[in-house]
Amino acid sequence: MPIGLDEYPIHQAPLSLQFPVSSDRNVYDRCYWNAHDRSGEMFLVTGLGVYPNVGVIDAYATVRDGDRQVTVRMSDALGDDRMDQQVGPYRIEVVKPFEELRLVCEAEAQGLSFDLTWHGSFPPIDEPAHVMHRGNKVILDASRFAAVGTWEGMLRLDDREWTASHDLWVGSRDRSWGIRPVGGPETQGRYEDPAEADPDFGFWWSYFPFRFDDYAIILIAQEDGFGHRILNEAVRVWPQGSGRHNEQLGWPEFEMRYEPGTRRPLGATVHLRDHGRDLTIEYEASTFVALSAGSGYGNDTTGWAHGMWKGRNWVDRIDADLTDPAVTGMVPFGMNDYVGRAVCEGDEGWGLFEHTSIGRHDPSGFADFGSVAG
Repeated sequence: MPIGLDEYPIHQAPLSLQFPVSSDRNVYDRCYWNAHDRSGEMFLVTGLGVYPNVGVIDAYATVRDGDRQVTVRMSDALGDDRMDQQVGPYRIEVVKPFEELRLVCEAEAQGLSFDLTWHGSFPPIDEPAHVMHRGNKVILDASRFAAVGTWEGMLRLDDREWTASHDLWVGSRDRSWGIRPVGGPETQGRYEDPAEADPDFGFWWSYFPFRFDDYAIILIAQEDGFGHRILNEAVRVWPQGSGRHNEQLGWPEFEMRYEPGTRRPLGATVHLRDHGRDLTIEYEASTFVALSAGSGYGNDTTGWAHGMWKGRNWVDRIDADLTDPAVTGMVPFGMNDYVGRAVCEGDEGWGLFEHTSIGRHDPSGFADFGSVAG
């Protein structure tokens, strides 16, 4: 049977929109959001994804409050109505595409609830295609758009409550789709064999979508262990109707500052080029969410990953103590999202400072997994 979306002239392949073009089990379509009040006292990271070839829809909401990080996860069987972005007590309502969206979580039984409305400050941008290989195997082949904006509404965690307002609360969002590792075991092949692992493995990633009053600046860079850059973007985004076109800012050069004895970033100086002139932005990083401590990313230490089948109507809560050595010891081996502040030619901006460095990275002086900043 066709599904409701088949009534619209939006097909990209000779298939019902019920079916992905690819038969790869790792097909996905997911969104990500973050929200904070610029103080660094709390940080919300949340998202929802569908995984058609494993029949799963799931969502998560992670709140960092002081030294604790609380995550509520929801998972269920994927239905046919792709317009219904809802799983358990969590839903996303598209009021006006790109400009106004509403996120609701009613997980009172797990101690978390929010009703937050996003307003896009500037138009979204299409990021460069993102492709990664492990040996000859494509493990990531994805498209993504991203934007920055403001929030209003309410968030409650246990006995704490925050009121969001557009003049103070900011954040970024993205939606990506394609092929990306999905939770649950795959058939183990040569490229999953530790004996065949790359001894020079390195994953260095920086992603800085920042909102300034009059514009947004979005930076992306991914490098391997030798410092070879496989993904790069630097763009300034102006308001729609301003008469100004988005500006490419060249090849960002990062001077990352790490806390001595760790790989925890304290900030960065980034050098750019704007129409032939030098442009330097100073970034600071504060509160972070450890995405691998409950949010389902990477090698999540809690045993859950996006797209993993947990049965119908599954809702779960995970509490992480970010002073616990068992938690902090694994933080450097996963992706971390920081509340960030930036200064660009006297303009103050706020946004997501997402950074991780795992394994070798020659430009940073990291020789292997155990290397840290001096």
